[in-house]
Amino acid sequence: MTLKKPLLIVALLAAAAAQAEPANYMIDPTHTYATFEIPHFGTSTNRGRFEKKEGTVVLDRATKSGKVEITFQMNGISTGAAAFDKHLQSADFFDVANHPTAKFVGDKFSFDGDKVSEVAGQLTLKGKTAPVTLKATNFNCYQNPMLKREVCGGDFETTIDRTQWGVDYGLAYGFPKAVKLVIQVEAVRQ
Repeated sequence: MTLKKPLLIVALLAAAAAQAEPANYMIDPTHTYATFEIPHFGTSTNRGRFEKKEGTVVLDRATKSGKVEITFQMNGISTGAAAFDKHLQSADFFDVANHPTAKFVGDKFSFDGDKVSEVAGQLTLKGKTAPVTLKATNFNCYQNPMLKREVCGGDFETTIDRTQWGVDYGLAYGFPKAVKLVIQVEAVRQ
């Protein structure tokens, strides 16, 4: 009888550990974009997005934890205006020649029930790193009928002070420091 009890406990612990195992996902680049919005002289809004990206997500719903790493190639910025894209890539803004990538690493996940509600981490841009918290405006996991795999993702947003990363061009002209970031992410379970 005493031997059966420890075996039962070991079996229960093993079952619990198996359920708490984190799942690994790869960012789907065709459904993942980071866009920015910044007012232009209080009249209209300049928008653009970063076309080239890659990354991974680890999600453990049982322990309500995870980690996301997404790298953006800064030469993949697209605003729909080639001259503006070139200016954004220059030393005035992102200095792509010296800082070809930007990276977000989020390792503090918050949940509302079983859905991710927030991811906090660090954004590295122009060689500087500062904290950023992304609020989920939508989060879902589903079985993709075409891929025959689970896909998780959502829309996340935050507003940053661009001067924290040394992006201060246009302040003298009245351009605001605040930039809204909207990130749509979908990641496929591996």
